[in-house]
Amino acid sequence: MMFKRKKPNVELCDYFENYEKADENALLPPGDLKEFGMDRGWCPYFLARRMVHFANVIVCSYQYLLDPKVGGVICKELQKETVVVFDEAHSIDNVCVEALSVSVRRSTLQGATRNLNKIKQEIDRRFKETDAERLQAEYNRLVEGLALREDLSETDQWLANPALPHDILKEPVPGNIRRADHFHDLLRRLLQHLGGRLDTENAEKERTVSFVSSLNSQARIEQKTLKFCYERLQFLMLTLEITDTDEFLPIKTVCNFATLVGTYARGFSIIIELYDERMPHIPDPILQLSCHDASLAIKPVFDRFQSVVITSGSLSPIDLYPRLLSFNPVVSRSFKMSMTRDCICPMVLTRGSDQLPISTKFDMRSDPGVVRNYGKLLVEMVSVVPDGVVCFFVSYSYMEDIIDTWNETGILKEIMQQKLVFFETEDVVDTTLALENYRKACDSGRGGVMCTMYFNCRGKVAEGIDFYRHYGRLVIMYGVPFQYTLSKILLARLEYLRDAFQIKEGDFLFFDASRQAAQCVGRVIRPKDDYGMMIFADKRYSGIDMRSKLPGWILSHLRDSHLNLSTDMAVLISREVNPKSLLIPQETEKSLNTRRIGEDG
Repeated sequence: MMFKRKKPNVELCDYFENYEKADENALLPPGDLKEFGMDRGWCPYFLARRMVHFANVIVCSYQYLLDPKVGGVICKELQKETVVVFDEAHSIDNVCVEALSVSVRRSTLQGATRNLNKIKQEIDRRFKETDAERLQAEYNRLVEGLALREDLSETDQWLANPALPHDILKEPVPGNIRRADHFHDLLRRLLQHLGGRLDTENAEKERTVSFVSSLNSQARIEQKTLKFCYERLQFLMLTLEITDTDEFLPIKTVCNFATLVGTYARGFSIIIELYDERMPHIPDPILQLSCHDASLAIKPVFDRFQSVVITSGSLSPIDLYPRLLSFNPVVSRSFKMSMTRDCICPMVLTRGSDQLPISTKFDMRSDPGVVRNYGKLLVEMVSVVPDGVVCFFVSYSYMEDIIDTWNETGILKEIMQQKLVFFETEDVVDTTLALENYRKACDSGRGGVMCTMYFNCRGKVAEGIDFYRHYGRLVIMYGVPFQYTLSKILLARLEYLRDAFQIKEGDFLFFDASRQAAQCVGRVIRPKDDYGMMIFADKRYSGIDMRSKLPGWILSHLRDSHLNLSTDMAVLISREVNPKSLLIPQETEKSLNTRRIGEDG
C-alpha cells in the first residue's frame, strides 16, 4: 500500500521509503533483523510488523497483546492457529491488572473539558453548517449496531475494545448517545460528577455497582450507556476527522473509565485517595478504577488463539499462575537449568560483622546498626569483587536516606575509593546517563556500583537492563521487595484474591516478593559462560516461606553453608571463590593452556 505525502518538504526516512517500494518482496530470511535491514536498506521495524502476519509462532512481550492500543495495530490479523509465546512473563498478572486500571485526576478532567469544547466547536462549525450528512450517516450506522461497522472485522472484534464482551458488540448503541449533541451533553455530566467525587476530604473505597448507582441517580447516566462511551467517542472522532489523538487523550481516558465501570460488576473497585504516594505532603486527589482480576484482560487472548505459551525463568511457584489468570493449563512443566559448572554463588546474609540482625522491615530499617552494617557490607565486597556491583533497594526514599547516612558517616567515601557509585533516579534521562557512565567505568577497569530499585518499587533498571559479564559480578539485594502493604489498591486486590480464588494474603505477598527478587538477581546472569555472586541481605530470606518460593536455578546452587551468614563470613566465601575456575571448567582450562603452549612453541 502506497501513501501519498501531504508535506513534500518534510524530510523522509530512506529506510521506510525503500521498504515501501519493495512491497511484497520484503520478506525476512533467517538471520539478524538489524543487519538484514542495513544490507537491503529496509526499515527493520516495519519489516518485522509485516512478517508477523506470515509467522506460525510469535514470541513477544505480553504488552503487544494485552495493551489494546498496541494489540489492535500489531496483532489484529493473526490467525487462531498462531502459537503465541509470552516470554519473560513472570509479572503477567500485574500487567493484566494495570491494562484494565484507569486513574483520573483533576488535570485529567481539565484536559477532558478542553477536548469537549473543541469537539463541540467542530460539530457546530463543520458539520451542522456544511456537512450534516456525515453526522446523519454516522447516526444510521450506530442504529445498525457496532458489529456491522466496515472497519470492525470478524477477527479483531476483541482487539477494537477489550472492555466490550462479544455480545455487546452486536447490540445497537443506546439512543440517548447516538446524536453527537446528546453524547456531548452526557460526557459533560460525567465530568461534573467525577469532579464532584474528587472534592472530598476523606479517602473512599466502593464497588463499581454502588458507583454506577450513584452515577445514575445524580447524573442520570445509565449503566448500559456507560458501556458504549469509549466506542462512541471513537466513532465521533472518526466522523469529525480528528487525527491528533494525543491531544484528546484525557477525554479518551474518561471514556475508557466509563466503559469499564459500566461493563464489569466484579473484579474492580473505585478508590479515591487524597495524596499521591510519591508526594504525600501535596494534596492531589486521584480517583482510581482498580482492577483486581488479571483473568479479565488475558481471557480474550486465550479465547482468540489456539495455543498460548507462558514462560520465564522466574515462574515460581508455577502452580499459582493458573489460579491468578483463571485458566486450566494443558501442559505445565518446570525445567532445570542445565549448567556445566557452578556459575553462580548465592548467599543469604542475616547479620552484620557485629552479629546484629539486618533487615529492611519497617521497624528495623532506620536502625543505625542496620544502616551501618549494610554500608560495611558494600565496603567489604567492593574491595573483593572486581568490575561491576549492582545494589537493589526497596524504595527511592529508603535509598536516599541510607546513602545520606553513609555520606555523613564516611562509608560512601570508603566505597568510592574502590569504585565509582551511580544511582537510578525517577528521571529517565538521569538514569540513562548514569547507566552509560556505569558501563564506561566497568569497561575502563575502574569498576562501578549501580544503586537501583526493585521493579515492583517503580524501578526501571530491574526489568529491562541486563548486567551481564563484567557489568555485574555481584548483586546485593538490600531487603525483601514486598509491596507497600498499606496501599488501598493492594489491600483491595488481596481481599478479592482471597474471596474469588482462595489465595491467602501472605502467600501472594511472599510469591510476589520472591519473583521480583529472582528477576533482579537474574539480571547479572545472561549467557551460560557468565558468572557472578548474589547476596540476599535480609534475615527474612532465611525463612522457609520466602526461600522456598525462589526459582529452582537459584535454590540448586544455594548451599546450606551459605545460609545465615554474617558480613565477615560472606567476605571470606567471596575471597575463596576463584573467578578463573568459575569462568572455565578445570578440564577445559587445562586443555586450553596446553593448546596455547603448543601454539606459542
